[in-house]
Amino acid sequence: MHRRGVGAGAIAKKKLAEAKYKERGTVLAEDQIVQMSKQLETFKSNLEEFASKHKQEIRKNPQFRVQFQEMCATIGVDPLASGKGFWSEMLGVGDFYYELGVQIIEVCLALKHRNGGLITLDELHQRVLKGRGKYAQDVSQDDLMRAIKKLKVMGNGFGMIPVGGSYLVQSVPAELNMDHTVVLQLAEKKGYVTVSEIKHSLKWEKERACHVLDHLLKEGLAWLDSQAAGEAQYWLPALFSELTSRDVTPEEANQMTP
Repeated sequence: MHRRGVGAGAIAKKKLAEAKYKERGTVLAEDQIVQMSKQLETFKSNLEEFASKHKQEIRKNPQFRVQFQEMCATIGVDPLASGKGFWSEMLGVGDFYYELGVQIIEVCLALKHRNGGLITLDELHQRVLKGRGKYAQDVSQDDLMRAIKKLKVMGNGFGMIPVGGSYLVQSVPAELNMDHTVVLQLAEKKGYVTVSEIKHSLKWEKERACHVLDHLLKEGLAWLDSQAAGEAQYWLPALFSELTSRDVTPEEANQMTP
């Protein structure tokens, strides 16, 4: 017994049903989008009311500021963006990060003769706080990192290098690759490193170690103590605790170069 073929009418009905399902699905999707948009507008409105009510806390309290930033991120809003937008005008955070960026640049320039353009995030934080005075708006290390990221976008040499659970802040447009970063991390505990230590710890050839160290010397990021007992030591002033505890003049710095 032969099965009857599917007739043209059945095919037409099937296509019609599929078209209706597709149309219904489109309507449901559009309804969901409209509903989500309404919820988003409601949340944004509540967020604006919250920002207006707690303006001073957001500006002065770093933890409060971070929580507010996380709330804004849920709707794709950056309250820290520079410019004259709603959030910048309401909270004054655009001016806050602009002023903080200027302070960071001033500190880095003042210490460049000593550290060559590298400074620990901890030291930068302490010096920025000292320069702002006790009555100024509080600043956290998170605030510094956000301001540095904005400076980095401007292409003026600023960046951050991870070292020992914290960061070194780079304020000069020196070309530092992964080899340089690894050597900086190796020098983090003592403040200096030698060719032998690099060869032993990183399993490098002498030529590779010397190439990296020569570059750091050339960029002013390291000082060479050729009179050290046993082997020449390459000091990283940004990591050298005795130097970071006091100001060092260019004349004193020259005494540690060959």
